[in-house]
Amino acid sequence: MLALIDIGPLHWAGFITAVLVLLALDLGVFHRHAHVVKFREALGWTAFWFTLALFFAFLIAPHLVGQWGRTETVEFITGYITELSLSMDNVFVIALIFNYFRVPLAFQHRVLFWGILGALVMRGVMIFLGAQAVAEFHWILYFLGAFLVYSGVKMIFAGEESPEPEKNPAIRLARRLYPIAPDFVGQKFVVVNAGRRMLTPLALVLVMVETTDLIFAVDSIPAIFGITTNSFIIFTSNVFAILGLRSLYFVLAGAIGYFRYLKVGLSLVLVFIGLKMLLPLVQAKLGLFPGWKMTSTHALVVVAGIILVSVLASLIAARREPPPPH
Repeated sequence: MLALIDIGPLHWAGFITAVLVLLALDLGVFHRHAHVVKFREALGWTAFWFTLALFFAFLIAPHLVGQWGRTETVEFITGYITELSLSMDNVFVIALIFNYFRVPLAFQHRVLFWGILGALVMRGVMIFLGAQAVAEFHWILYFLGAFLVYSGVKMIFAGEESPEPEKNPAIRLARRLYPIAPDFVGQKFVVVNAGRRMLTPLALVLVMVETTDLIFAVDSIPAIFGITTNSFIIFTSNVFAILGLRSLYFVLAGAIGYFRYLKVGLSLVLVFIGLKMLLPLVQAKLGLFPGWKMTSTHALVVVAGIILVSVLASLIAARREPPPPH
């Protein structure tokens, strides 16, 4: 599949340049001044990034990338939905971090902007290294599949954990290298006080968000390798999912309690993709399901179905609960 798609340096450079331009417009024009992102604004941006992702999959990529057909579009959409769904779990953890540090609402978008910019770089490196490893050692896919099954089962039984900055190695290193200002200084990450460069508490929040995304990427990157091994599709679907994460946070952060079954759905997605990656090994070694192949369309239907059912079940359960006493 990878060899059939004509993807050159110009495609990579063009996509990355377009993303940087969009991010520059986001921070330099639309969110130049710190303000509280309201629900309607966040919903509008969420719809914008979602529409842009679909526009890329159905119109831009098929027009610019040689041999990009229906299979590649389905793989992109499946990867995008998977990454976006797994990012929703990340949203809830980020909300806990903001609540723990008592980050003012007006400063949260700036943290998410720079946190997501760092996430793009980290995930880009992970995708590049992963693609090189898979191309050289195909058996790594089976290892990743087993890891996803383990992660999915573990996620079902894992409880909610509160942020513990004192146990975060990156936070400890930052505190060792720089003094920390006692209070927030607007939306600044670094200030100079009496000739000393100091980190603000907002910088520590940014470090927490970055390390949290790195932890989540350990699950999400192997998951998308179970959908496609095309590094361009993996990277672009990841980028669109991460770009939509900021606005998605402001849409969902106030409604965390309504998605109680989402974690179960995400765990089932990880288990399913892991089993999909292990299917060729099962067929070869055990002789089970001979000749049957799971297509990209099958994967898309299953992943989208699991997420949809988990969200609907959460909303139905929330509506059936009696209203809290006044």
